[in-house]
Amino acid sequence: MPFAVYVLGLAVFAQGTSEFMLSGLLSGIAADLGVSLSAAGLLTSAFAVGMVVGAPLMALFSRAWPRRRALLLFLAVFVAVHVAGALTPGYGVLLATRFVGALANAGFWAVALSTAVAMVPDRLKGRAAAVVVGGVTIACVVGVPAGAVLGESWGWRSAFWAVAIVSLPAFVAVLRTVPGGRGGTDVGADPVSVRDELRVLTGPRLRPVLLTMALVQGATFCAFSYLEPLLTRETGLGAGWVPVSLALFGAGAFAGVTVAGRFADAHPVAVVATGMAALTVGWSALASTAGSPVLTLALIPLLGLLAFGTGTALITRVLGLAPGAPTLAGAFSTTAFNLGATVGPWAGGLALDAGFGYRAPVGVSAALMVLALLVAATTAKSRRSRAGERRLSAVNRCARGRRGSPGEHPGTRL
Repeated sequence: MPFAVYVLGLAVFAQGTSEFMLSGLLSGIAADLGVSLSAAGLLTSAFAVGMVVGAPLMALFSRAWPRRRALLLFLAVFVAVHVAGALTPGYGVLLATRFVGALANAGFWAVALSTAVAMVPDRLKGRAAAVVVGGVTIACVVGVPAGAVLGESWGWRSAFWAVAIVSLPAFVAVLRTVPGGRGGTDVGADPVSVRDELRVLTGPRLRPVLLTMALVQGATFCAFSYLEPLLTRETGLGAGWVPVSLALFGAGAFAGVTVAGRFADAHPVAVVATGMAALTVGWSALASTAGSPVLTLALIPLLGLLAFGTGTALITRVLGLAPGAPTLAGAFSTTAFNLGATVGPWAGGLALDAGFGYRAPVGVSAALMVLALLVAATTAKSRRSRAGERRLSAVNRCARGRRGSPGEHPGTRL
């Protein structure tokens, strides 16, 4: 595996820390800037929206650039907005920096995924994608808790400074190690038009895969976002168990990404199908057994493994099905990933507000997985039907050809 792939994973680690660290900093931000907790929560929403819209826009914006230049620009903007966020005395500027930082993060993600798989042979593409996605899981295990500790000890601004500082080695490493081909394509390759890329990504093969990815990620982040109230108010665990549980989920996620990276290339459909079925059962089991501390703590790392393992396999699947979209395949994967991360918590919040209890978000996760399975099953049935029609059409053409052949019907020759 090229060292540059691990460099991209390091950069994604820093950016993933920024994406999720606000969960432990909201109270400090609200008190310091004189805003409500709900207003501070909009900082998370701004980042999520920036990620969803930013991936395709930034990928299109930078598609004619050498990949190294695009990655360096996105990283530079990311560092700059975190410095600005750490220094600002006003909420409005901080909100703007979160949105711009998300645009830079989304652009980096999109180009990094395409770049990583372009640097390795086909048999290693899944592993390369896993290394990049693995940066997010390490952020969940290490970066987010570390950000919370910094915020508690030295204030929320210290966490922003830390993200900027951690990004600097990644900037230098990208400058030294990443090749300079255009926007995710190989050096010297003919550029693909935007229209041709969109035709590939919006075609019948990829639409259902992207929808499935969004549903799977929606299920993951729906339950993950409301893990704290589930543990403390339903399972009966103390607040001290929350960071332990988050670390368990992150450790399972890292293991899942690692496993998927090794098997998704050779058996992509099997890995995705098995993971989706297991996740449906797993989220249903957690919703049913959330009252038991032992069972809950046992399920959390397993669900982290299944969720991020399946998500990584789906990303690999998209990249594998879209060689004709070297610029936008990573962008559409990023958008689907973050669309799920945006819609899932929103749906879980609706279930909570409706009074269905603290297990409700996990039940919503199970329901989203059922929808994902239905999409996958319907797609598979449709493909089998189209394949059968093509075979029947080919047989009929052969039969008509034989009936009209002079050798078969000599009387037709006059």
